[in-house]
Amino acid sequence: MKLHRLSRNPANLIMKLEFRSRVAPIKYQGISRLKQWDRTFMSEFLDRRWALTSPDTKIHRVKLNIDELQQQTEENETCGYSFLNDTRPSLGYEMMKERQGPSFYVVRDDLLHPLVNGNKARKLDGLLPLVEDYRVTDVVTCGGCQSAHAAAVAVSCAERGLASHLLLRGEQPDIPTGYNLITTMYGNAIYVPRSLYAKREEMLSGHADFVAGSTGSVIWFSDILNESFTTENSKEANSVPVYSKCVISGSNAENRQRKVIIINEGAGDFAGLLGFIRLVEYLSQDHIFGKEQPLKIVVDCGTGTTAVGLGLGAICFGLPWEITGVMLADTIEGYRKQEKRLISDFKRFCCSQEMDQSLNGDNDSIVHWVDRTNPRKFGNVLKGEIETCQKIAQQSGILLDPVYTLAAWEQAIRLCRREASSSSKGDAKVLMLHTGGTLGMFGLAQRNNKKIAGTEVKADILINY
Repeated sequence: MKLHRLSRNPANLIMKLEFRSRVAPIKYQGISRLKQWDRTFMSEFLDRRWALTSPDTKIHRVKLNIDELQQQTEENETCGYSFLNDTRPSLGYEMMKERQGPSFYVVRDDLLHPLVNGNKARKLDGLLPLVEDYRVTDVVTCGGCQSAHAAAVAVSCAERGLASHLLLRGEQPDIPTGYNLITTMYGNAIYVPRSLYAKREEMLSGHADFVAGSTGSVIWFSDILNESFTTENSKEANSVPVYSKCVISGSNAENRQRKVIIINEGAGDFAGLLGFIRLVEYLSQDHIFGKEQPLKIVVDCGTGTTAVGLGLGAICFGLPWEITGVMLADTIEGYRKQEKRLISDFKRFCCSQEMDQSLNGDNDSIVHWVDRTNPRKFGNVLKGEIETCQKIAQQSGILLDPVYTLAAWEQAIRLCRREASSSSKGDAKVLMLHTGGTLGMFGLAQRNNKKIAGTEVKADILINY
């Protein structure tokens, strides 16, 4: 994929409809702000180079069988339902006029790339241009044995002529499958004992030094991030891009030396938020969901970066959207801590007074964190969930995995039932962001001598940070 710089016209992004002047300030999950927010600033902030050619994505609408609606319970959200997938649903103003039965929309980010998860592609959308601007030769990162992050970095680096070095936790599997197979095909995979992996910073730094050798250099991505956005927010950045310094300085001999960058596990930092804010801007166009239509967006959460990025995007563009993050890998305290850290970083890099005021509440959350329908230890697959994924695939053509995206699908159905039975029926549309996870299904084959149909099976290898 080539990097592209998209031209923008703020006038096309800020649709001035007459009735908006009569809309009062709204309250979004504890954080108040006007709907006519500083969108021009955000449009200019997003006017940068991206890894994805465009933020476009396919949108489907899944209809639930109305005849079986009353048979469902809160504990069993999918059993008994049948699903019909509309691959060309009405959007924009036509969507608002159309009467709809129980249904939810699916943003098919799982189709963005054949090998890279949708949420990983969005995280790398704003990150990779910064890496390329610094003219690095090697990328070092880490993850679990079946890490979707490691696979995404390996594939993306190979597409750009960069060498990737992936430190994978645990033992090498006898037969590589799923994300592990992709990682080993596209990058240099190194298996690290769990005792050493526990000290991630020391492990990453040591291996980066080894890759750089005696003549190369090593830098953490966080350092590039600080330099890039500090320079970008200064007046000098308007005339001299930060990456031009790397091109101008040094001789040809220096440019041939290895320049190694370290990316943290999961890429869960500020740069990882940018792609999701860009996605929100795309979805809020009038011909898609618009800026007036209330949405309830559901996403499965590993690190929580995706949900926070969507929440920030909704606030930045003044949208009446609620973000629900289905917690899979941490406690609610852990997710709130991650949310607070990402918001803090976002405020630090985005020098807008209005934005800082809108995100000023210490006790407010921009994401509604919920447990999955049937809570369990992360990575466990319950009896019948493989069959549920199979049923959904056969009826809708949408492939889910039992660890991640099935949790979001179940929550979307739950919200549909609540919207259908609420007094404000039909006001809010439910939308699920399909983050991918397809290759995780193949990782199930690595469970040694354990049957998937068991009551509860450990899927330790499916921790796809």
